Amino acid sequence: MSKKKKQKIEGIFRGNQKGFGFIEIEENKEDLFVPANSTNGALDGDTVQAVIYKQKEGTKRAEAKIVKVIKREKETVVGIFQKSKNFGFVVPDDKKFATDIFISKNKCKEAKNNDKVIAKILKYPEHGKNAEGEIIEILGNVNQAGVDLLSVVREFDLPNEFPSFVKEEAEKITDKISKNDIKNRKDLREDIIFTIDGEDAKDLDDAIRVKKTEEGNYILDVHIADVSHYVKENSKLDKEAIKRGTSVYMFDRVIPMLPFELSNGICSLNAGQDRLALSCSMEIDSKGNVVSSDVYKSVIKVTERMTYTDVNKIINNLDEEVLKKYSKYINDFKLMEELAIILKKRRLNQGYINLDIPESKITLDENGRAIDVKKYETTFANEIIEQFMLTANETIAEKFYWLEAPFIYRVHEEPDYDKIQETNKFLFNIGEKIKVTKDNIKPRAFSDVLVRLKGTEYERVISTLILRTLKLAKYESENKGHFGIASKYYCHFTSPIRRYPDLFIHRVISEYLENDYNLQNERKSELENKAKKYAETSSECEKIATKAERDAEDIKKAEFMENKIGEEYLGIVSSITAFGMFVELESTVEGLIRFENMGSNEYFIYDENRKTLIGEKTNRVFKIGDEVKIRVIEANKTLRKVAFELIDSKEKAEYNLYFKEEEE
Repeated sequence: MSKKKKQKIEGIFRGNQKGFGFIEIEENKEDLFVPANSTNGALDGDTVQAVIYKQKEGTKRAEAKIVKVIKREKETVVGIFQKSKNFGFVVPDDKKFATDIFISKNKCKEAKNNDKVIAKILKYPEHGKNAEGEIIEILGNVNQAGVDLLSVVREFDLPNEFPSFVKEEAEKITDKISKNDIKNRKDLREDIIFTIDGEDAKDLDDAIRVKKTEEGNYILDVHIADVSHYVKENSKLDKEAIKRGTSVYMFDRVIPMLPFELSNGICSLNAGQDRLALSCSMEIDSKGNVVSSDVYKSVIKVTERMTYTDVNKIINNLDEEVLKKYSKYINDFKLMEELAIILKKRRLNQGYINLDIPESKITLDENGRAIDVKKYETTFANEIIEQFMLTANETIAEKFYWLEAPFIYRVHEEPDYDKIQETNKFLFNIGEKIKVTKDNIKPRAFSDVLVRLKGTEYERVISTLILRTLKLAKYESENKGHFGIASKYYCHFTSPIRRYPDLFIHRVISEYLENDYNLQNERKSELENKAKKYAETSSECEKIATKAERDAEDIKKAEFMENKIGEEYLGIVSSITAFGMFVELESTVEGLIRFENMGSNEYFIYDENRKTLIGEKTNRVFKIGDEVKIRVIEANKTLRKVAFELIDSKEKAEYNLYFKEEEE
């Protein structure tokens, strides 16, 4: 009797720099583990065919062997050229690309040692042999100013410039508002309206106003740049925006979704200038409930371009000069603060998962070199805008959901039960638990833990641990709610200058308004197909942009630490692994301490459940959140890594404890 034929499974291979990897298969199915000796020459991102040879056991994933590479993800690789006498190699920047590229002498194209280059792959790795290729572009020496970020742009194939035909179309758009443009729009140019952004923001796509009714309710007006008025469906600008999906931000460099003429010009809600907007007005009661809403087209003129810094000074009475400058608007900002507090309280009561995870602020000099890294400080002024934008996004999503309109929603599905149980193993050590069952997973269970730990030494640890437990948010044409903000209906409506889903739903909203909410079935069907397609492509573009921005950040953090070798700092243990522990400094820079750099000649036992390291001889325990003293021993911006050694010290420091798992 013949053996049962093994089922072949298709998926995307996600490689690891150590050789092994995982296969992403159908949605809602767990990834398959692929050992290093079973990859069959597959590289990160390749579409592969595999067979399972070991079934899932407990928390261990099923194991698979790749039998065929169906489609290669990459045709080119960015890396550092290493020259020998008769040949060269390109060492890829992407460490998940698990092979160097062999370059024969006649295909080196004048590349010098340590040049950053782009290599085209001519032959993929097989039978243990390296890939082979040719140099097609030389970006410059690895230490040359600007080459590091240019390498990231090329590595992710980000569009560095707009095609000439897209620029020409953008340049033809007038920078003035005509009488014809404002026909059938609410004229709000006499209203007091503000933008509130960071000091260096240039694409201002949202503006606000808060009033109070005689009955004591609040009227929140959120005005968003009417980008869809200028970027017409199927235009060259539209097709380019679909391709880009999102703007990408790298410190002083922005790769915008739309050309400058639009993003910083006619679509930017600049103070004192007439601008077209798509507006959402909401009446909100004293408990934060939206009791009525209206969506309409408008023409506005922003009264003042405010910064988070100045608004914070106003609401906290911190600066006499700023208070005097904006004296006639102080009540407006106090009213905004009042409403934002109410909205946040309501949101937290619903189970909003309020994670305390600071971002990094990296400052570059005139040559693009990192000269400072620190936490990005936020104030309640940031919170005001966040609460208002969340409320507008929810209101729009709910309204068009019940209209059964073709739409793109921002979806955040509930986390996997097994993953929550893994997190609970760690929480058990501090007497906490996310209280859920397989059939009842609610955001409130997560937010309750965060509320109980607010202000304690564990707050930062648990915030990042919970973040790692949650799924990634994405775009879908079907509404599935947003788990993280505890909302049944959610979309991205407020940033059409920099996100394509926002632009698409603006177009849908405009069509509904222009057609008295009555679209023909044929048109609805066409928009539904586009919503599904654009949700998928925008989600992919967002993933790429996020990875590029993180890699750029890692490069600049390592660069900043290059002249800090030998310096000592206090930090906290942010992650425990089977090969050492990661420590994060107050500046947000993170580095690895390998076992051999832990200051004692002993073997460490890794306890995966408790996320601890235990010294075999001394029984010394290292756990997430421990305060430690370190010395910087390596910083390599090419490898995007920082390494520390542990200094035995009993010194204490008043630090928030937090957790950040290693990203393989």
